[in-house]
Amino acid sequence: MRVAVIGLGSMGMGAALNLLRAPGLEVAGCDPRPAAQAEFVAAGGSAVGRAADLPEGTEAVLLLVVNAAQAAAALFGPEGAAPRLAPGAVIVNSCTLAPEDARRLAAEAEARGLLYVDAPVSGGAAGARAGQMTVMASGSAAAMAKAAPLLAAIAKKVWHLGEAPGLGATMKVVHQLLAGVHIAVAAEAMALGIKAGLDPQRLFEIVTGAAGNSWMFENRMPHVLEGDETPRSAVDIFVKDLGLVGDLARDVAFPTPLAAQAHQLFVAARAQGHGGKDDAFVIRAYQALTGIRLPKEG
Repeated sequence: MRVAVIGLGSMGMGAALNLLRAPGLEVAGCDPRPAAQAEFVAAGGSAVGRAADLPEGTEAVLLLVVNAAQAAAALFGPEGAAPRLAPGAVIVNSCTLAPEDARRLAAEAEARGLLYVDAPVSGGAAGARAGQMTVMASGSAAAMAKAAPLLAAIAKKVWHLGEAPGLGATMKVVHQLLAGVHIAVAAEAMALGIKAGLDPQRLFEIVTGAAGNSWMFENRMPHVLEGDETPRSAVDIFVKDLGLVGDLARDVAFPTPLAAQAHQLFVAARAQGHGGKDDAFVIRAYQALTGIRLPKEG
């Protein structure tokens, strides 16, 4: 099967590398950054800078781009992949977007004779590299069957939520409510402990062995302890994703006060110039309010 991966970022690269290792797949990567292209070529794949330059007759496309606008452009824009796809090819859209955007893209794909799987993912860069992502998918039986070799290569678990496009996107938005709030409250706890005079390393060790621990605390707070702002997932991602939570909540008339507060913390960190940093550094918003020194800052 001739496969393309559009978006060779922190998760897209991991997924693409696992597809390269899967039997029976011929994989092309697409990313505008020369460094990302070079990394994928060095691993044994082929790479292009524009979706319009993907191999003709591509039978499956996995998208791991940032948002709905990028997905629409990569698929159906003037330099999009659609003209390069074989009839009946499957689009597996794994970016986080609003349910209505998933439905719109699915309708466009159907109008062009293409299959579509609404398939957002979770697991982070490490999960992507290990081929251990969780996929929250919706799509027709035909689309799921065509996408099965891709999903088997990148995921430890594929949840099929139904045939209707938008169900996967809805599940991912709900998931991101938890992820964003957990990161924000992890940063709050770490910042409070530092302000109150606790040793941050000891605080981390105690919390991760006790009932107050969370996956996000255990995964993200080491970045703060190490002073490592390299973005595995950036502050800007949760500005977007918690914004999607708010949009969904308004659409269904449901209050989400905790998500709204967490969203404002990420917006504050972005306003302070930290949008491109690792999302653990939402803690910079607390630092600006309280004057604390983070580990590695002396």
